[in-house]
Order: sequence, then structure tokens, then C-alpha cells
Amino acid sequence: MPSWLPDPTFYPSPKDAMEAPREQLGYVAMLNPARKRPDAIGVVDMDRGSSSYGHLVGQVDMTGVGDELHHFGWNACSSHLCAYAPSPHMERRYLVVPGINSSRITILDTRENPRRPEVVKVIDADTIARKTGYSAPHTTHCGPDGVYVNALGAADGGGPGGIFRLDHETFEVKGPWEADRGGQYLSYDFWWHLGHDTMITSEWGTPNMVQDGLDPELLLAGKYGHALHVWDLRRRTHLQTLDLGKEHQMVLELRPAHDPTRAYGFAGVVISLEDLSSSIWLWFREATNGSGAWRAKKVIQIPAEPASEEDLPDMLKGFKAVPPLVTDLNLSLDDRALYVSCWGTGELRRYDVSDPHHPVFTGSVRIGGITGRRPHPSRPNRPLNGGPQMVEISRDGRRVYFTNSLYSPWDEQFYPDGIRSWMAKLDIGPTGEMAFDPRFFVEFEDGMRAHQVRLQGGDASSDSFCYT
Repeated sequence: MPSWLPDPTFYPSPKDAMEAPREQLGYVAMLNPARKRPDAIGVVDMDRGSSSYGHLVGQVDMTGVGDELHHFGWNACSSHLCAYAPSPHMERRYLVVPGINSSRITILDTRENPRRPEVVKVIDADTIARKTGYSAPHTTHCGPDGVYVNALGAADGGGPGGIFRLDHETFEVKGPWEADRGGQYLSYDFWWHLGHDTMITSEWGTPNMVQDGLDPELLLAGKYGHALHVWDLRRRTHLQTLDLGKEHQMVLELRPAHDPTRAYGFAGVVISLEDLSSSIWLWFREATNGSGAWRAKKVIQIPAEPASEEDLPDMLKGFKAVPPLVTDLNLSLDDRALYVSCWGTGELRRYDVSDPHHPVFTGSVRIGGITGRRPHPSRPNRPLNGGPQMVEISRDGRRVYFTNSLYSPWDEQFYPDGIRSWMAKLDIGPTGEMAFDPRFFVEFEDGMRAHQVRLQGGDASSDSFCYT
């Protein structure tokens, strides 16, 4: 029987979420690039008082080999409290886990034993293709009226990519989301401003453009994604294209303001063809002239770093520099701190974005990196590769978790000696100072690589709110 009381992990506002109990467990996507065994969701103990703190305490394997797990998420979240589509009887219970390579979606039930989630349903590639026309499901977000899933492309591996929905109780595929896609063709992330009835989407490439690694010819020709798209959320229609310029290649992660009254957010651009820099762009609604048009502008630029040719992978030798390769970012629930992952240089940067139009760099930490290979404080004599990649922030903003694998075909190009995967944690001080937790350093065995992290009870990038 459904409960008549809302799930206690549904929070009316970001402030309520920040005051909630801290996470006890974390769920981590673990992929096997050799495809000799199934990918898995690992469970990490995040209870500081536990004897198994900072260790894997559970794991559930997928039902087949070669999924390439990526951005999984919860079936339900605080958006279920929204007045226009209320469903407070829902539970934050199931993990919706897409595989880019297999085009399967696996549903895991965490309620009976949170340390040993159970596979309760698998949605196969044929079903998704037949009902939506899409393939390569990539990112999931829980919305008021269902689970939204982004797909990188069409069933044949080309385009266009787009979004489809699942019923958040039965997980039946509802069909493609777009009623009028306008000029959108490439696809990657999506998020929304529920208070403004607006969705924002970003661009990477079709499955055929990314599944065999970064294609230098496509990159130098500016063929990867370089735009943001604005949509009417309820009408499902395309409103605007915000083109950042062909030189700004691969517009990936999106992080909207958590305050539902504020219409802005941040997008990360992986690389500039002009100077190998990465950048962060602000999208915002410009309503001062009454038009309500949306705009985008660059607010952060992170330069490439000089490097010796012999220390670089083949793809970068001629440039004699390491690009930052911003591949993820995350915004604290109070909308004040933006964390930016520089997967190439091995740096996690923090910005004060209290004024989103004028971010202020406040500090960074280094670990791994293409040339740096910096160790973790708990193992000072062990050089590490990979770099900060998927980053997740606790609800109260005091803990930041991150992993080091991007996407297995791309891992091999930038770290040809093979990613040795790990997960680290930072403790955040009251004025934003960052320090590695020496007790928390998870190393993944048997060739498994860690990617997306989700926190029990919700985190800074898995909830959206309708109230302040």
C-alpha cells in the first residue's frame, strides 16, 4: 500500500534539504571496460562512525555484459511535492540505471536492503527503440510527472538524440518527450527550472560520434555540440538555441540554480579549439526589457597547462599542453559554491558564485592528472591517474565526493596506461576551505572503473524544488 505521508527524503525547499540528516551510504556506477564481466552498482559506507567507513560494503551486478553505466538516478525526489503534479505518495526507492553501450535500463530496488539493491526490472534496447526511436540512454532525472531519460541518438546510432519518459511507478516507457524539437539534433544533458516552466538541454554527439573515442577530425571541424537549447517544459516545444560558437566544443553538464525563483544555471564546455582552454557558461533569463529571452555568456575560463611532449598521450603531443578537460561541475544547494572537475589536469576547482554573473575562484585541490599523477594523502607514494571527474555534493554542502573515470573509449585515449579507478572525498570548512579526508579513499579492483555517484536520501544534483 502506498504511504499517505510524503517520503521523509522529499524536501519542500533547498533549505530543508540542507538541514536533513547526512548521508550514510553512497551508490557508485562501476563499469568494466574489458567487458569480461557485467558492470555493477557499488555501495560505499559513508558513516564516519562505522568500522567499514570508506569501503565498498555491497554490490549488485547488472544482468548482462557491456552496459557502460553512466548517469543513473532516483525514480522520485523532492519535485514530487510540486503543486502542479503532486505525487507525495511516491518513494525515493528505485535507482534507474541506463547503459550507454547496451541501451538497456536496469531498475534497482533499494528499500529492503539498501546495501544489497535488487534488480527488479530490465528495459531492453528493442523496447526503447520501438517506443521512442532512441538509443544510448545516458542521464536520468526524476520529474514531477515521471522519470526523464536523455538518449544520445537514434536507434541506428545517428541522430537526433532526445528525451523520453518512464512511468515512475511501473517504469513503462511512455515514448519520446519532444512535441516539437525545433533545431535540436545533438544531445547530452538536460535540467529544468520548474518555477519557470523551462527545460535547458546541452549537446555532445550521437553514439556514432562518441562510442569509439574522440574523433580528432570531427573535433577540429567543430562538429561536436556547441549549443544550449531552451524548451517550454509543459508544452514540450523548442523555444531558443543559444549557440556558444563552434570553437567551444562539447557542452556537457548543466547545473541550474536550486532556488526555484531564480532563472539561471551553469554549463561546462570541455575544450576550446582556439587555445585548449575549458570554460563555464552562465545561462539566464533576461527579463529586464520585458521580452523574457534567455541568454548565455562565458563567466569562467580555465587555461591549458604547458607540458613536455614525452609526458603526453599521442592525441596531445603536438600541442605540448594539457587541456583542463572540464567534464563535470556541481552546484551546492544554497547556490553559492560551484565545483568544477578538470579531468585532464587533475584539479578540482571551487568558485564562489553568490553573484552568478561574476564567479570568484576560491581554491582547488589536485589529484591524478595526465602529467601530474598526484597521489592521495593517504597513499603519498602512489602516483594516480585519471582525475576529478564525476563530482557530487552532500545536501549540507560540507562533503564533496568524486571519481576518476570519464567514458571507457575516451579514458584510453587520454590515459593510455589504463585508468586505475578510485573515489575520494573532500571535507569543506565553514569558509569554503577544502581538505582531503585521509580515511576515505576507495580503490576499485578487478579492472572496474567508478563513474556517477548518488547519495542515499538525495544530493545536490538529484533533486529539484518548487518552493523556497
